[in-house]
Amino acid sequence: MLCSYKIDLKSYKMGRTPFILLLFGLFCISTSQGQISERLPLLQNPCVTKTTCRDCIQTPSCAWCMDPDFGDKPRCFDPSYFTSTCPEAFTWNPDNEQSIYMNRLLSRAGAKSGGGQWESGSSYEYSASGSSSFSSSSRGAHGSAASGAAAGAGAASGSGSIVQIAPQRVGLKLRINEKHRLTMQYSQAEDYPVDLYYLMDLSKSMEDDKEKLSKLGDLLSDTMRNITSNFRLGFGSFVDKVLMPYVSTVPKKLLHPCEGCEAPYGFRNHMPLNTNTKSFSEEVRNAAVSGNLDAPEGGFDAIMQSIVCRNQIGWREQARRLLVFSTDAGFHYAGDGKLGGVITPNDGQCHLDTRGMYTHSSLQDYPSISQINMKVKQNSINIIFAVTSTQIGVYEKLAQHIEGSSSAVLSNDSSNVVDLVREEYSKISSSVEMKDNATSALKITYYSACKNGGNLVQTSKCDGLKVGDLVNFTAEIVVTSCPQNPADWFQTFQIYPVGLNESLIVDLEMLCSCPCERPGHKLYEEHSPKCSNFGSYKCGICECDETHFGRKCECSSDVGPGDNRDFGCRPDNTTDIDCNGRGNCICGVCECEKRPNPEEAITGPYCECDNFSCDRHNQLLCSGPDHGRCECGECKCNEGWIGSACDCRASNDTCMPPNGGEICSGHGTCECGVCKCDVTEEGRYSGKYCDKCPTCSGRCQELKDCVQCQMYKTGPLAEGNLCAENCTNVVTIGVDTVTADDEKNEYLCTFYDEDDCRFQFAYTDKEDEKSEVKAQEERECPPKVFMLGIVLGVIAAIVLIGLAFLLLWKLLTTIHDRREFAKFEKERASARWDTGENPIYKQATSTFKNPTYAGK
Repeated sequence: MLCSYKIDLKSYKMGRTPFILLLFGLFCISTSQGQISERLPLLQNPCVTKTTCRDCIQTPSCAWCMDPDFGDKPRCFDPSYFTSTCPEAFTWNPDNEQSIYMNRLLSRAGAKSGGGQWESGSSYEYSASGSSSFSSSSRGAHGSAASGAAAGAGAASGSGSIVQIAPQRVGLKLRINEKHRLTMQYSQAEDYPVDLYYLMDLSKSMEDDKEKLSKLGDLLSDTMRNITSNFRLGFGSFVDKVLMPYVSTVPKKLLHPCEGCEAPYGFRNHMPLNTNTKSFSEEVRNAAVSGNLDAPEGGFDAIMQSIVCRNQIGWREQARRLLVFSTDAGFHYAGDGKLGGVITPNDGQCHLDTRGMYTHSSLQDYPSISQINMKVKQNSINIIFAVTSTQIGVYEKLAQHIEGSSSAVLSNDSSNVVDLVREEYSKISSSVEMKDNATSALKITYYSACKNGGNLVQTSKCDGLKVGDLVNFTAEIVVTSCPQNPADWFQTFQIYPVGLNESLIVDLEMLCSCPCERPGHKLYEEHSPKCSNFGSYKCGICECDETHFGRKCECSSDVGPGDNRDFGCRPDNTTDIDCNGRGNCICGVCECEKRPNPEEAITGPYCECDNFSCDRHNQLLCSGPDHGRCECGECKCNEGWIGSACDCRASNDTCMPPNGGEICSGHGTCECGVCKCDVTEEGRYSGKYCDKCPTCSGRCQELKDCVQCQMYKTGPLAEGNLCAENCTNVVTIGVDTVTADDEKNEYLCTFYDEDDCRFQFAYTDKEDEKSEVKAQEERECPPKVFMLGIVLGVIAAIVLIGLAFLLLWKLLTTIHDRREFAKFEKERASARWDTGENPIYKQATSTFKNPTYAGK
């Protein structure tokens, strides 16, 4: 039970820091003997190490006392850990605060325009406990500036605009490493505007795709109008940089790089976004194909220009922006421009002339993937990579590095482009993913139950949404560190759904310092007399200049040659801790801290001694005042006591047998008033005075038969009246477990009877009296073994195993015979003898030729 807590300051000069705070916490534990104070580890209370108000409030749960009359007591404390004596009016313990500056109603299903009403000048203010109160008063300068800035931040602030995320702007004041949860809502509005820009590779290999797309323009427009009536369509094309080795620079090839091809170009905006689908089909049909030399195309140049040229392309401020990128080849990226002698990095700016042609194709390098990703996020673009099956693997990996992008397989002639766009748009619109552009000093974790209605899970993405579905997201925001530049303590970041030009703007103030540390506060004084005119008085303490230190800057750091004042509070130069961390160094002399208990004291020239940290026995310091006293961390024992805690008697009287004899019966040593028995080859002596022989049987054998007949009705005395006649001086008492108490001179006996059952009993060796014996109520008998069953089982197992081997042998023999017979039958059936070639074949008749016959 914590009952006291005292912390003192330690002065130490280090640069501009006037002193280092070393503090000790004490636990007070209530016991039957009283209360015992023990040192509390610093890790359990991080507040104790904080020396300034700024450091204090940057530690979670810590509060600072600004009271000028607070004295030398610790100013940084944990209010939840113990109650400080600091007046509430001087306690600075800021909580996380949240204020809602703009919270217009969501445009739910059925609302094609308008985002609900927003009452100017009203806000919700949330306390750290989570409760909210409505305030219709002015938001102040910060709130007014916030609402004014929201109008130009793309956060659905325009009058009559569609609102899909709420709230739209909030203000937060957060402490370091303290979590704050911000709740927001998202709902997809019905008939939300869609801008679709079709960016096509018009190299020679895409000629059939261009023809197919020109025929499908009307169908593509009709399909998208079934999704939203507010739909616009645009068209652009690209080839590559007009440089070697990307295209041939032979004059003839520059005009006609291939049969039926026009001159190559980097990117061209053929048709800005509009509702005229016939114009789209005509532009696609009239666009001429061109050619290049290498396989990759200049698609990244085209993507960059399509995104950043917002006015030329015609992107609307509030619309879902789709960029369909169609190609059958790979892409060049940053660094490839060196092959053509172009080393100027891409500037990410719009460079289109009045004809919609990209003018810096041969002047700037290709953009990098990170540049494309950055522009996609800034302009809320969803890129759909519609590529052929041979390139889908590359573009799937590319889509993983570009926010809000996806990839799909385009048929060889682009005949499936309408279905592809519809399916990809369905995936994009039915999913919402929350992102942010917070700095590294912030950690934001997202939670949502999506549409399940269950418990929150850690996720920033919800799928399977329909128009009108309401999704709640919770952003857990933690300020992980305070930036070095105080100007960075005020930040504005956005939390936004990927692919939408709407966001929740968060105006964040990091609570990294105290008001009393800034000029203008009543507790801020520069060159204050309270600090000996050598420092500034801030938040109740002095911050000394470079040449002074001490609580009131009363000590000067200017020392002469040979002066060792810096080390006057340290026992040697191997440590940089003054006064052993238990006092304050006042101008080279240690002033030891005072203890809450007046009987406890810290002493010594370096505060190295105390009278409370010695060893304890039975929770008593040095076993109590009757045994000894604590001096400089060691027990000084009274006469007759020894040991580190004075808990051992100096005499051996308690080790002497009561009937006289040697110490511990000559079979042990007396240590701290207790016999430690010897261990011999025969065994270990036992007993309080080591008087029990390890090899002596005692009366165990004498009492065995009586215990057997009285307790278990077994043994040689169990028949007839032998037990009653021979065991008149033995009384056996049944117990569950038999133990022998050395203090009572009890002996333990263990035997096995004729049934191989184990039993134990204990007796007390007393003369001329009846022997009282404690014996087990139940013997420990081994389980009975049915030997005949085991023998029969073994025989049966051997027979069965033999039969199994015979059956297996028979089976294998049969299978082998059948295979051999089948092989023989096969060979016999395939034999076809030719009688003209068989050397052993003889005809039935013999023919002889007469050599003298002339044929007449």
